[in-house]
Amino acid sequence: MRRPPSNGEAASKGPGGWGLWGVQESRRLCCAGHDRCEQALLQIGINMMALPGGHHLDSVTLPGQRLHLMQVDSVQRWMEDLKLMTECECMCVLQAKPISLEEDAQGDLILAGGPGPGDPLQLLLKRGWVISTELRRIGQKLAQDRWARVHSMSVRLTCHARSMVSEYSAVSRNSSKEMGQALVRKIDASDNIYTTESTTGNLFSLTQEGAPLCRIIAKEGGVVALFKICRQDTFRCLYPQALRTLASICCVEEGVHQLEKVDGVLCLADILTDDSHSEATRAEAAAVVAQVTSPHLPVTQHLSSFMESMEEIVTALVKLCQEASSGEVFLLASAALANITFFDTMACEMLLQLNAIRVLLEACSDKQRVDTPYTRDQIVTILANMSVLEQCASDIIQENGVQLIMGMLSEKPRSGTPAEVAACERVQQKAAVTLARLSRDPDVAREAVRLSCMSRLIELCRSPSERNSSDAVLVACLAALRRLAGVCPEGLQDSDFQQLVQPRLVDSFLLCSNMEESFV
Repeated sequence: MRRPPSNGEAASKGPGGWGLWGVQESRRLCCAGHDRCEQALLQIGINMMALPGGHHLDSVTLPGQRLHLMQVDSVQRWMEDLKLMTECECMCVLQAKPISLEEDAQGDLILAGGPGPGDPLQLLLKRGWVISTELRRIGQKLAQDRWARVHSMSVRLTCHARSMVSEYSAVSRNSSKEMGQALVRKIDASDNIYTTESTTGNLFSLTQEGAPLCRIIAKEGGVVALFKICRQDTFRCLYPQALRTLASICCVEEGVHQLEKVDGVLCLADILTDDSHSEATRAEAAAVVAQVTSPHLPVTQHLSSFMESMEEIVTALVKLCQEASSGEVFLLASAALANITFFDTMACEMLLQLNAIRVLLEACSDKQRVDTPYTRDQIVTILANMSVLEQCASDIIQENGVQLIMGMLSEKPRSGTPAEVAACERVQQKAAVTLARLSRDPDVAREAVRLSCMSRLIELCRSPSERNSSDAVLVACLAALRRLAGVCPEGLQDSDFQQLVQPRLVDSFLLCSNMEESFV
C-alpha cells in the first residue's frame, strides 16, 4: 500500500508525484476549456474505477465536488482514495475477530500458556477443563434463550473434543508401551505368586489392545517371561492365565519367533501330555498351539521344533476333544487340530490312525461339546483335509459321516451376526468340498445320492438365499454336484443336467449367480 505524503511534499513534487492529485492537476483543469475539462474528469473517473474496489459507485464524489477535493490537503485526498482500495480479504478477517477479548478466547489462552510437549497429561487435564467450561457456558446460553452464539460455541467445543481424543490416543499409546515394558520386567523379576498373578493379568489386558502392542511385548521379552512361569511348579495355578496371554502375543510373527527361541513348543507338548494338569490349563495350551499353527502366519511353516513334537501334540489334542467337558474346551482343541492339518499332511495320517473321525463325528451328536457353527467349522475343516486320503472314505461311511455332512449343507445362523453368518458359509462350503473329495469312492457317492444330497446341492446352486449369496459356496456345490453326477447321473433331471452339469463350470456359475429367488 502506498505511503501518504507529508504536507510539505505535496506542493513540491513534480510530474508523477502526489502533486498530480493536488495543485498541479487543478491548474490544468482551470486552464482547459469546457470540453477538455469534461474529458479530463471522465478520464479521472475511469482511472478510479480501475483501482481495487472501484466498483463502489457510492464512494465516488459528484462532478461539482471533484474540483474542490483536488484543492484540499493531499493527505485528506489520500484518505479519500483509500475508500476505493479496500482489500476484501483483510476486511473479512478483521470482521471475524472481535477487538476486545471475549470469553471465547479464554480457553485458547489457557491452552496456549499450558505445559510443553513433555507434560501431555497436564495438557489433557486443561483440555478437559476447557471442554467442561464450554459446556457450562452453552447451557447458560440455552437457559437464557440466547441463541446468537450457540453455533460458534458448539463448533469450538467440537474442535476441543476432537483434539482431546487425538491427544489421549497419543498418550495412551505411549503409556501402554511403557506399561508393557514395565510389566514384562516385573514378571521376569518376581518370585511372589500374588504379584505375578496380578502382573500377568494386567499384561493380558494390554495384549487385547491390538497387534502393535503385542509386537512390542514380544520384543521386550514377554514370551520368555511367560514361559518362565509355565516352567515353575510353584506357579501351576497361574498356567492358564500365562498361556492365555501367550496365545494373544503369538498372533504376531514376533511372538512365534520368540516362542521358537525358548523351546516353547516343547513346553506346550509337556503341558498337553501331562494329565496332572487341569483341563483348563490344557485347553489354554491348545489355544496357543492353534495360534502358533495358524495358516495366516507364514512363519509357522518354519517351526522345526513343532515337527519334533507333532505326534505327541496331536495325540493329546484328540484325547482332549474326546474328554472335553464343555464346548469351549472342544472348540480350542479342534481348532488346534484343524490348523495342524494345514501345517503338515502327515498330521492327517496321524489322525486317521488315532480314530479321530469317530471322535469328531460322535462329538457332533453331543450338544454340550458341539453347539455352534464355529465348532462345526473346525470339524468339517478336519474332515475336508483328511478326505484327500483314500482310507478316509471307509471310516466316513462306517461312522455315518455322509449323513452328518448332508446336515452341514443345511447350516443356518441363529443370531444373524456377520461372524456367525460367515461361519455358516464356511461350513457349507467345506461340507461340499468334503463331499466332492469323498465321492471319488463309488460307495460314498451312492450313499450321498441315497440321502438326497444331490437335491440339496441343486437347491444351494439355484437359490441364493440358501447359501447367503456366497460365491464360494456356489462353486463348491457345483463341483460336488458334478462329481456325484459322474457316478449316478440318473439322480438328475434333464434341466438340472443341462444347466448345472453339462456346461463349463464358469458358465454354470454365471447362470446360477444371476438367478432369481423363485423358480417354476
